[in-house]
Amino acid sequence: MSNIFPNANLQLDNFNDPNCFFGEDEVSLSEIYDDKYNISIWRRKLDETIINSAKNIIDKRPNLELKLFVRPDNVEDKVNTNFSNDEDLNLISRDIKNLVDLYCYLFELNEIGLSLRVLDKAMCPRFHVDHVPCRLITTYTGVTTQWLPHTSVDRSKLGKGNNGKKDEESGLFGQSTDIKQLCIGDVALLKGESWYGNSGAGLVHRSPHVEDKNSERLLLTLDFLN
Repeated sequence: MSNIFPNANLQLDNFNDPNCFFGEDEVSLSEIYDDKYNISIWRRKLDETIINSAKNIIDKRPNLELKLFVRPDNVEDKVNTNFSNDEDLNLISRDIKNLVDLYCYLFELNEIGLSLRVLDKAMCPRFHVDHVPCRLITTYTGVTTQWLPHTSVDRSKLGKGNNGKKDEESGLFGQSTDIKQLCIGDVALLKGESWYGNSGAGLVHRSPHVEDKNSERLLLTLDFLN
């Protein structure tokens, strides 16, 4: 599969996580099969036309929430059918098709769940784990997903263990520099609790707070169906 976007400049200081693998091409994502990684990241820099299209979609469709079951051979048609004659969405649908192709190939899946949403607030504002095998996530514009390295987390403080305190006050992590964050355009695979042998090691992550309209995000996620 070809990489149609120029590579991003690596920001090594943002990814000093021993359980994270990142690289400059889509092959980097396959490292998620290594037991020591609970996140793998393909660093890519989106073309400005893609970013501008994402911003236009947010302006035109601020309530966009598209959820579909798709296959590599029908995803582009399904996305475009829901929003016909929208050049911006059609452009992004080509990128979505590439990512669906990659995700299905990597995990040998015939059909998957797709979600494309405009978010004007944090979808999951508290740090948490997902009870799924492995989720693909990418942000086309706006604020991006944050995570905590496995070695920096006191998992007893997740959920009710926070005793009603904020993440920053509960003892879940030691200091603000423990928080890592994706960049716009990054494609990440987040290993969940349901990945074989990964119970207790699912990636701890959250959606950052949306400060203003300029922080609204267009978010794509891909998931196993079971």
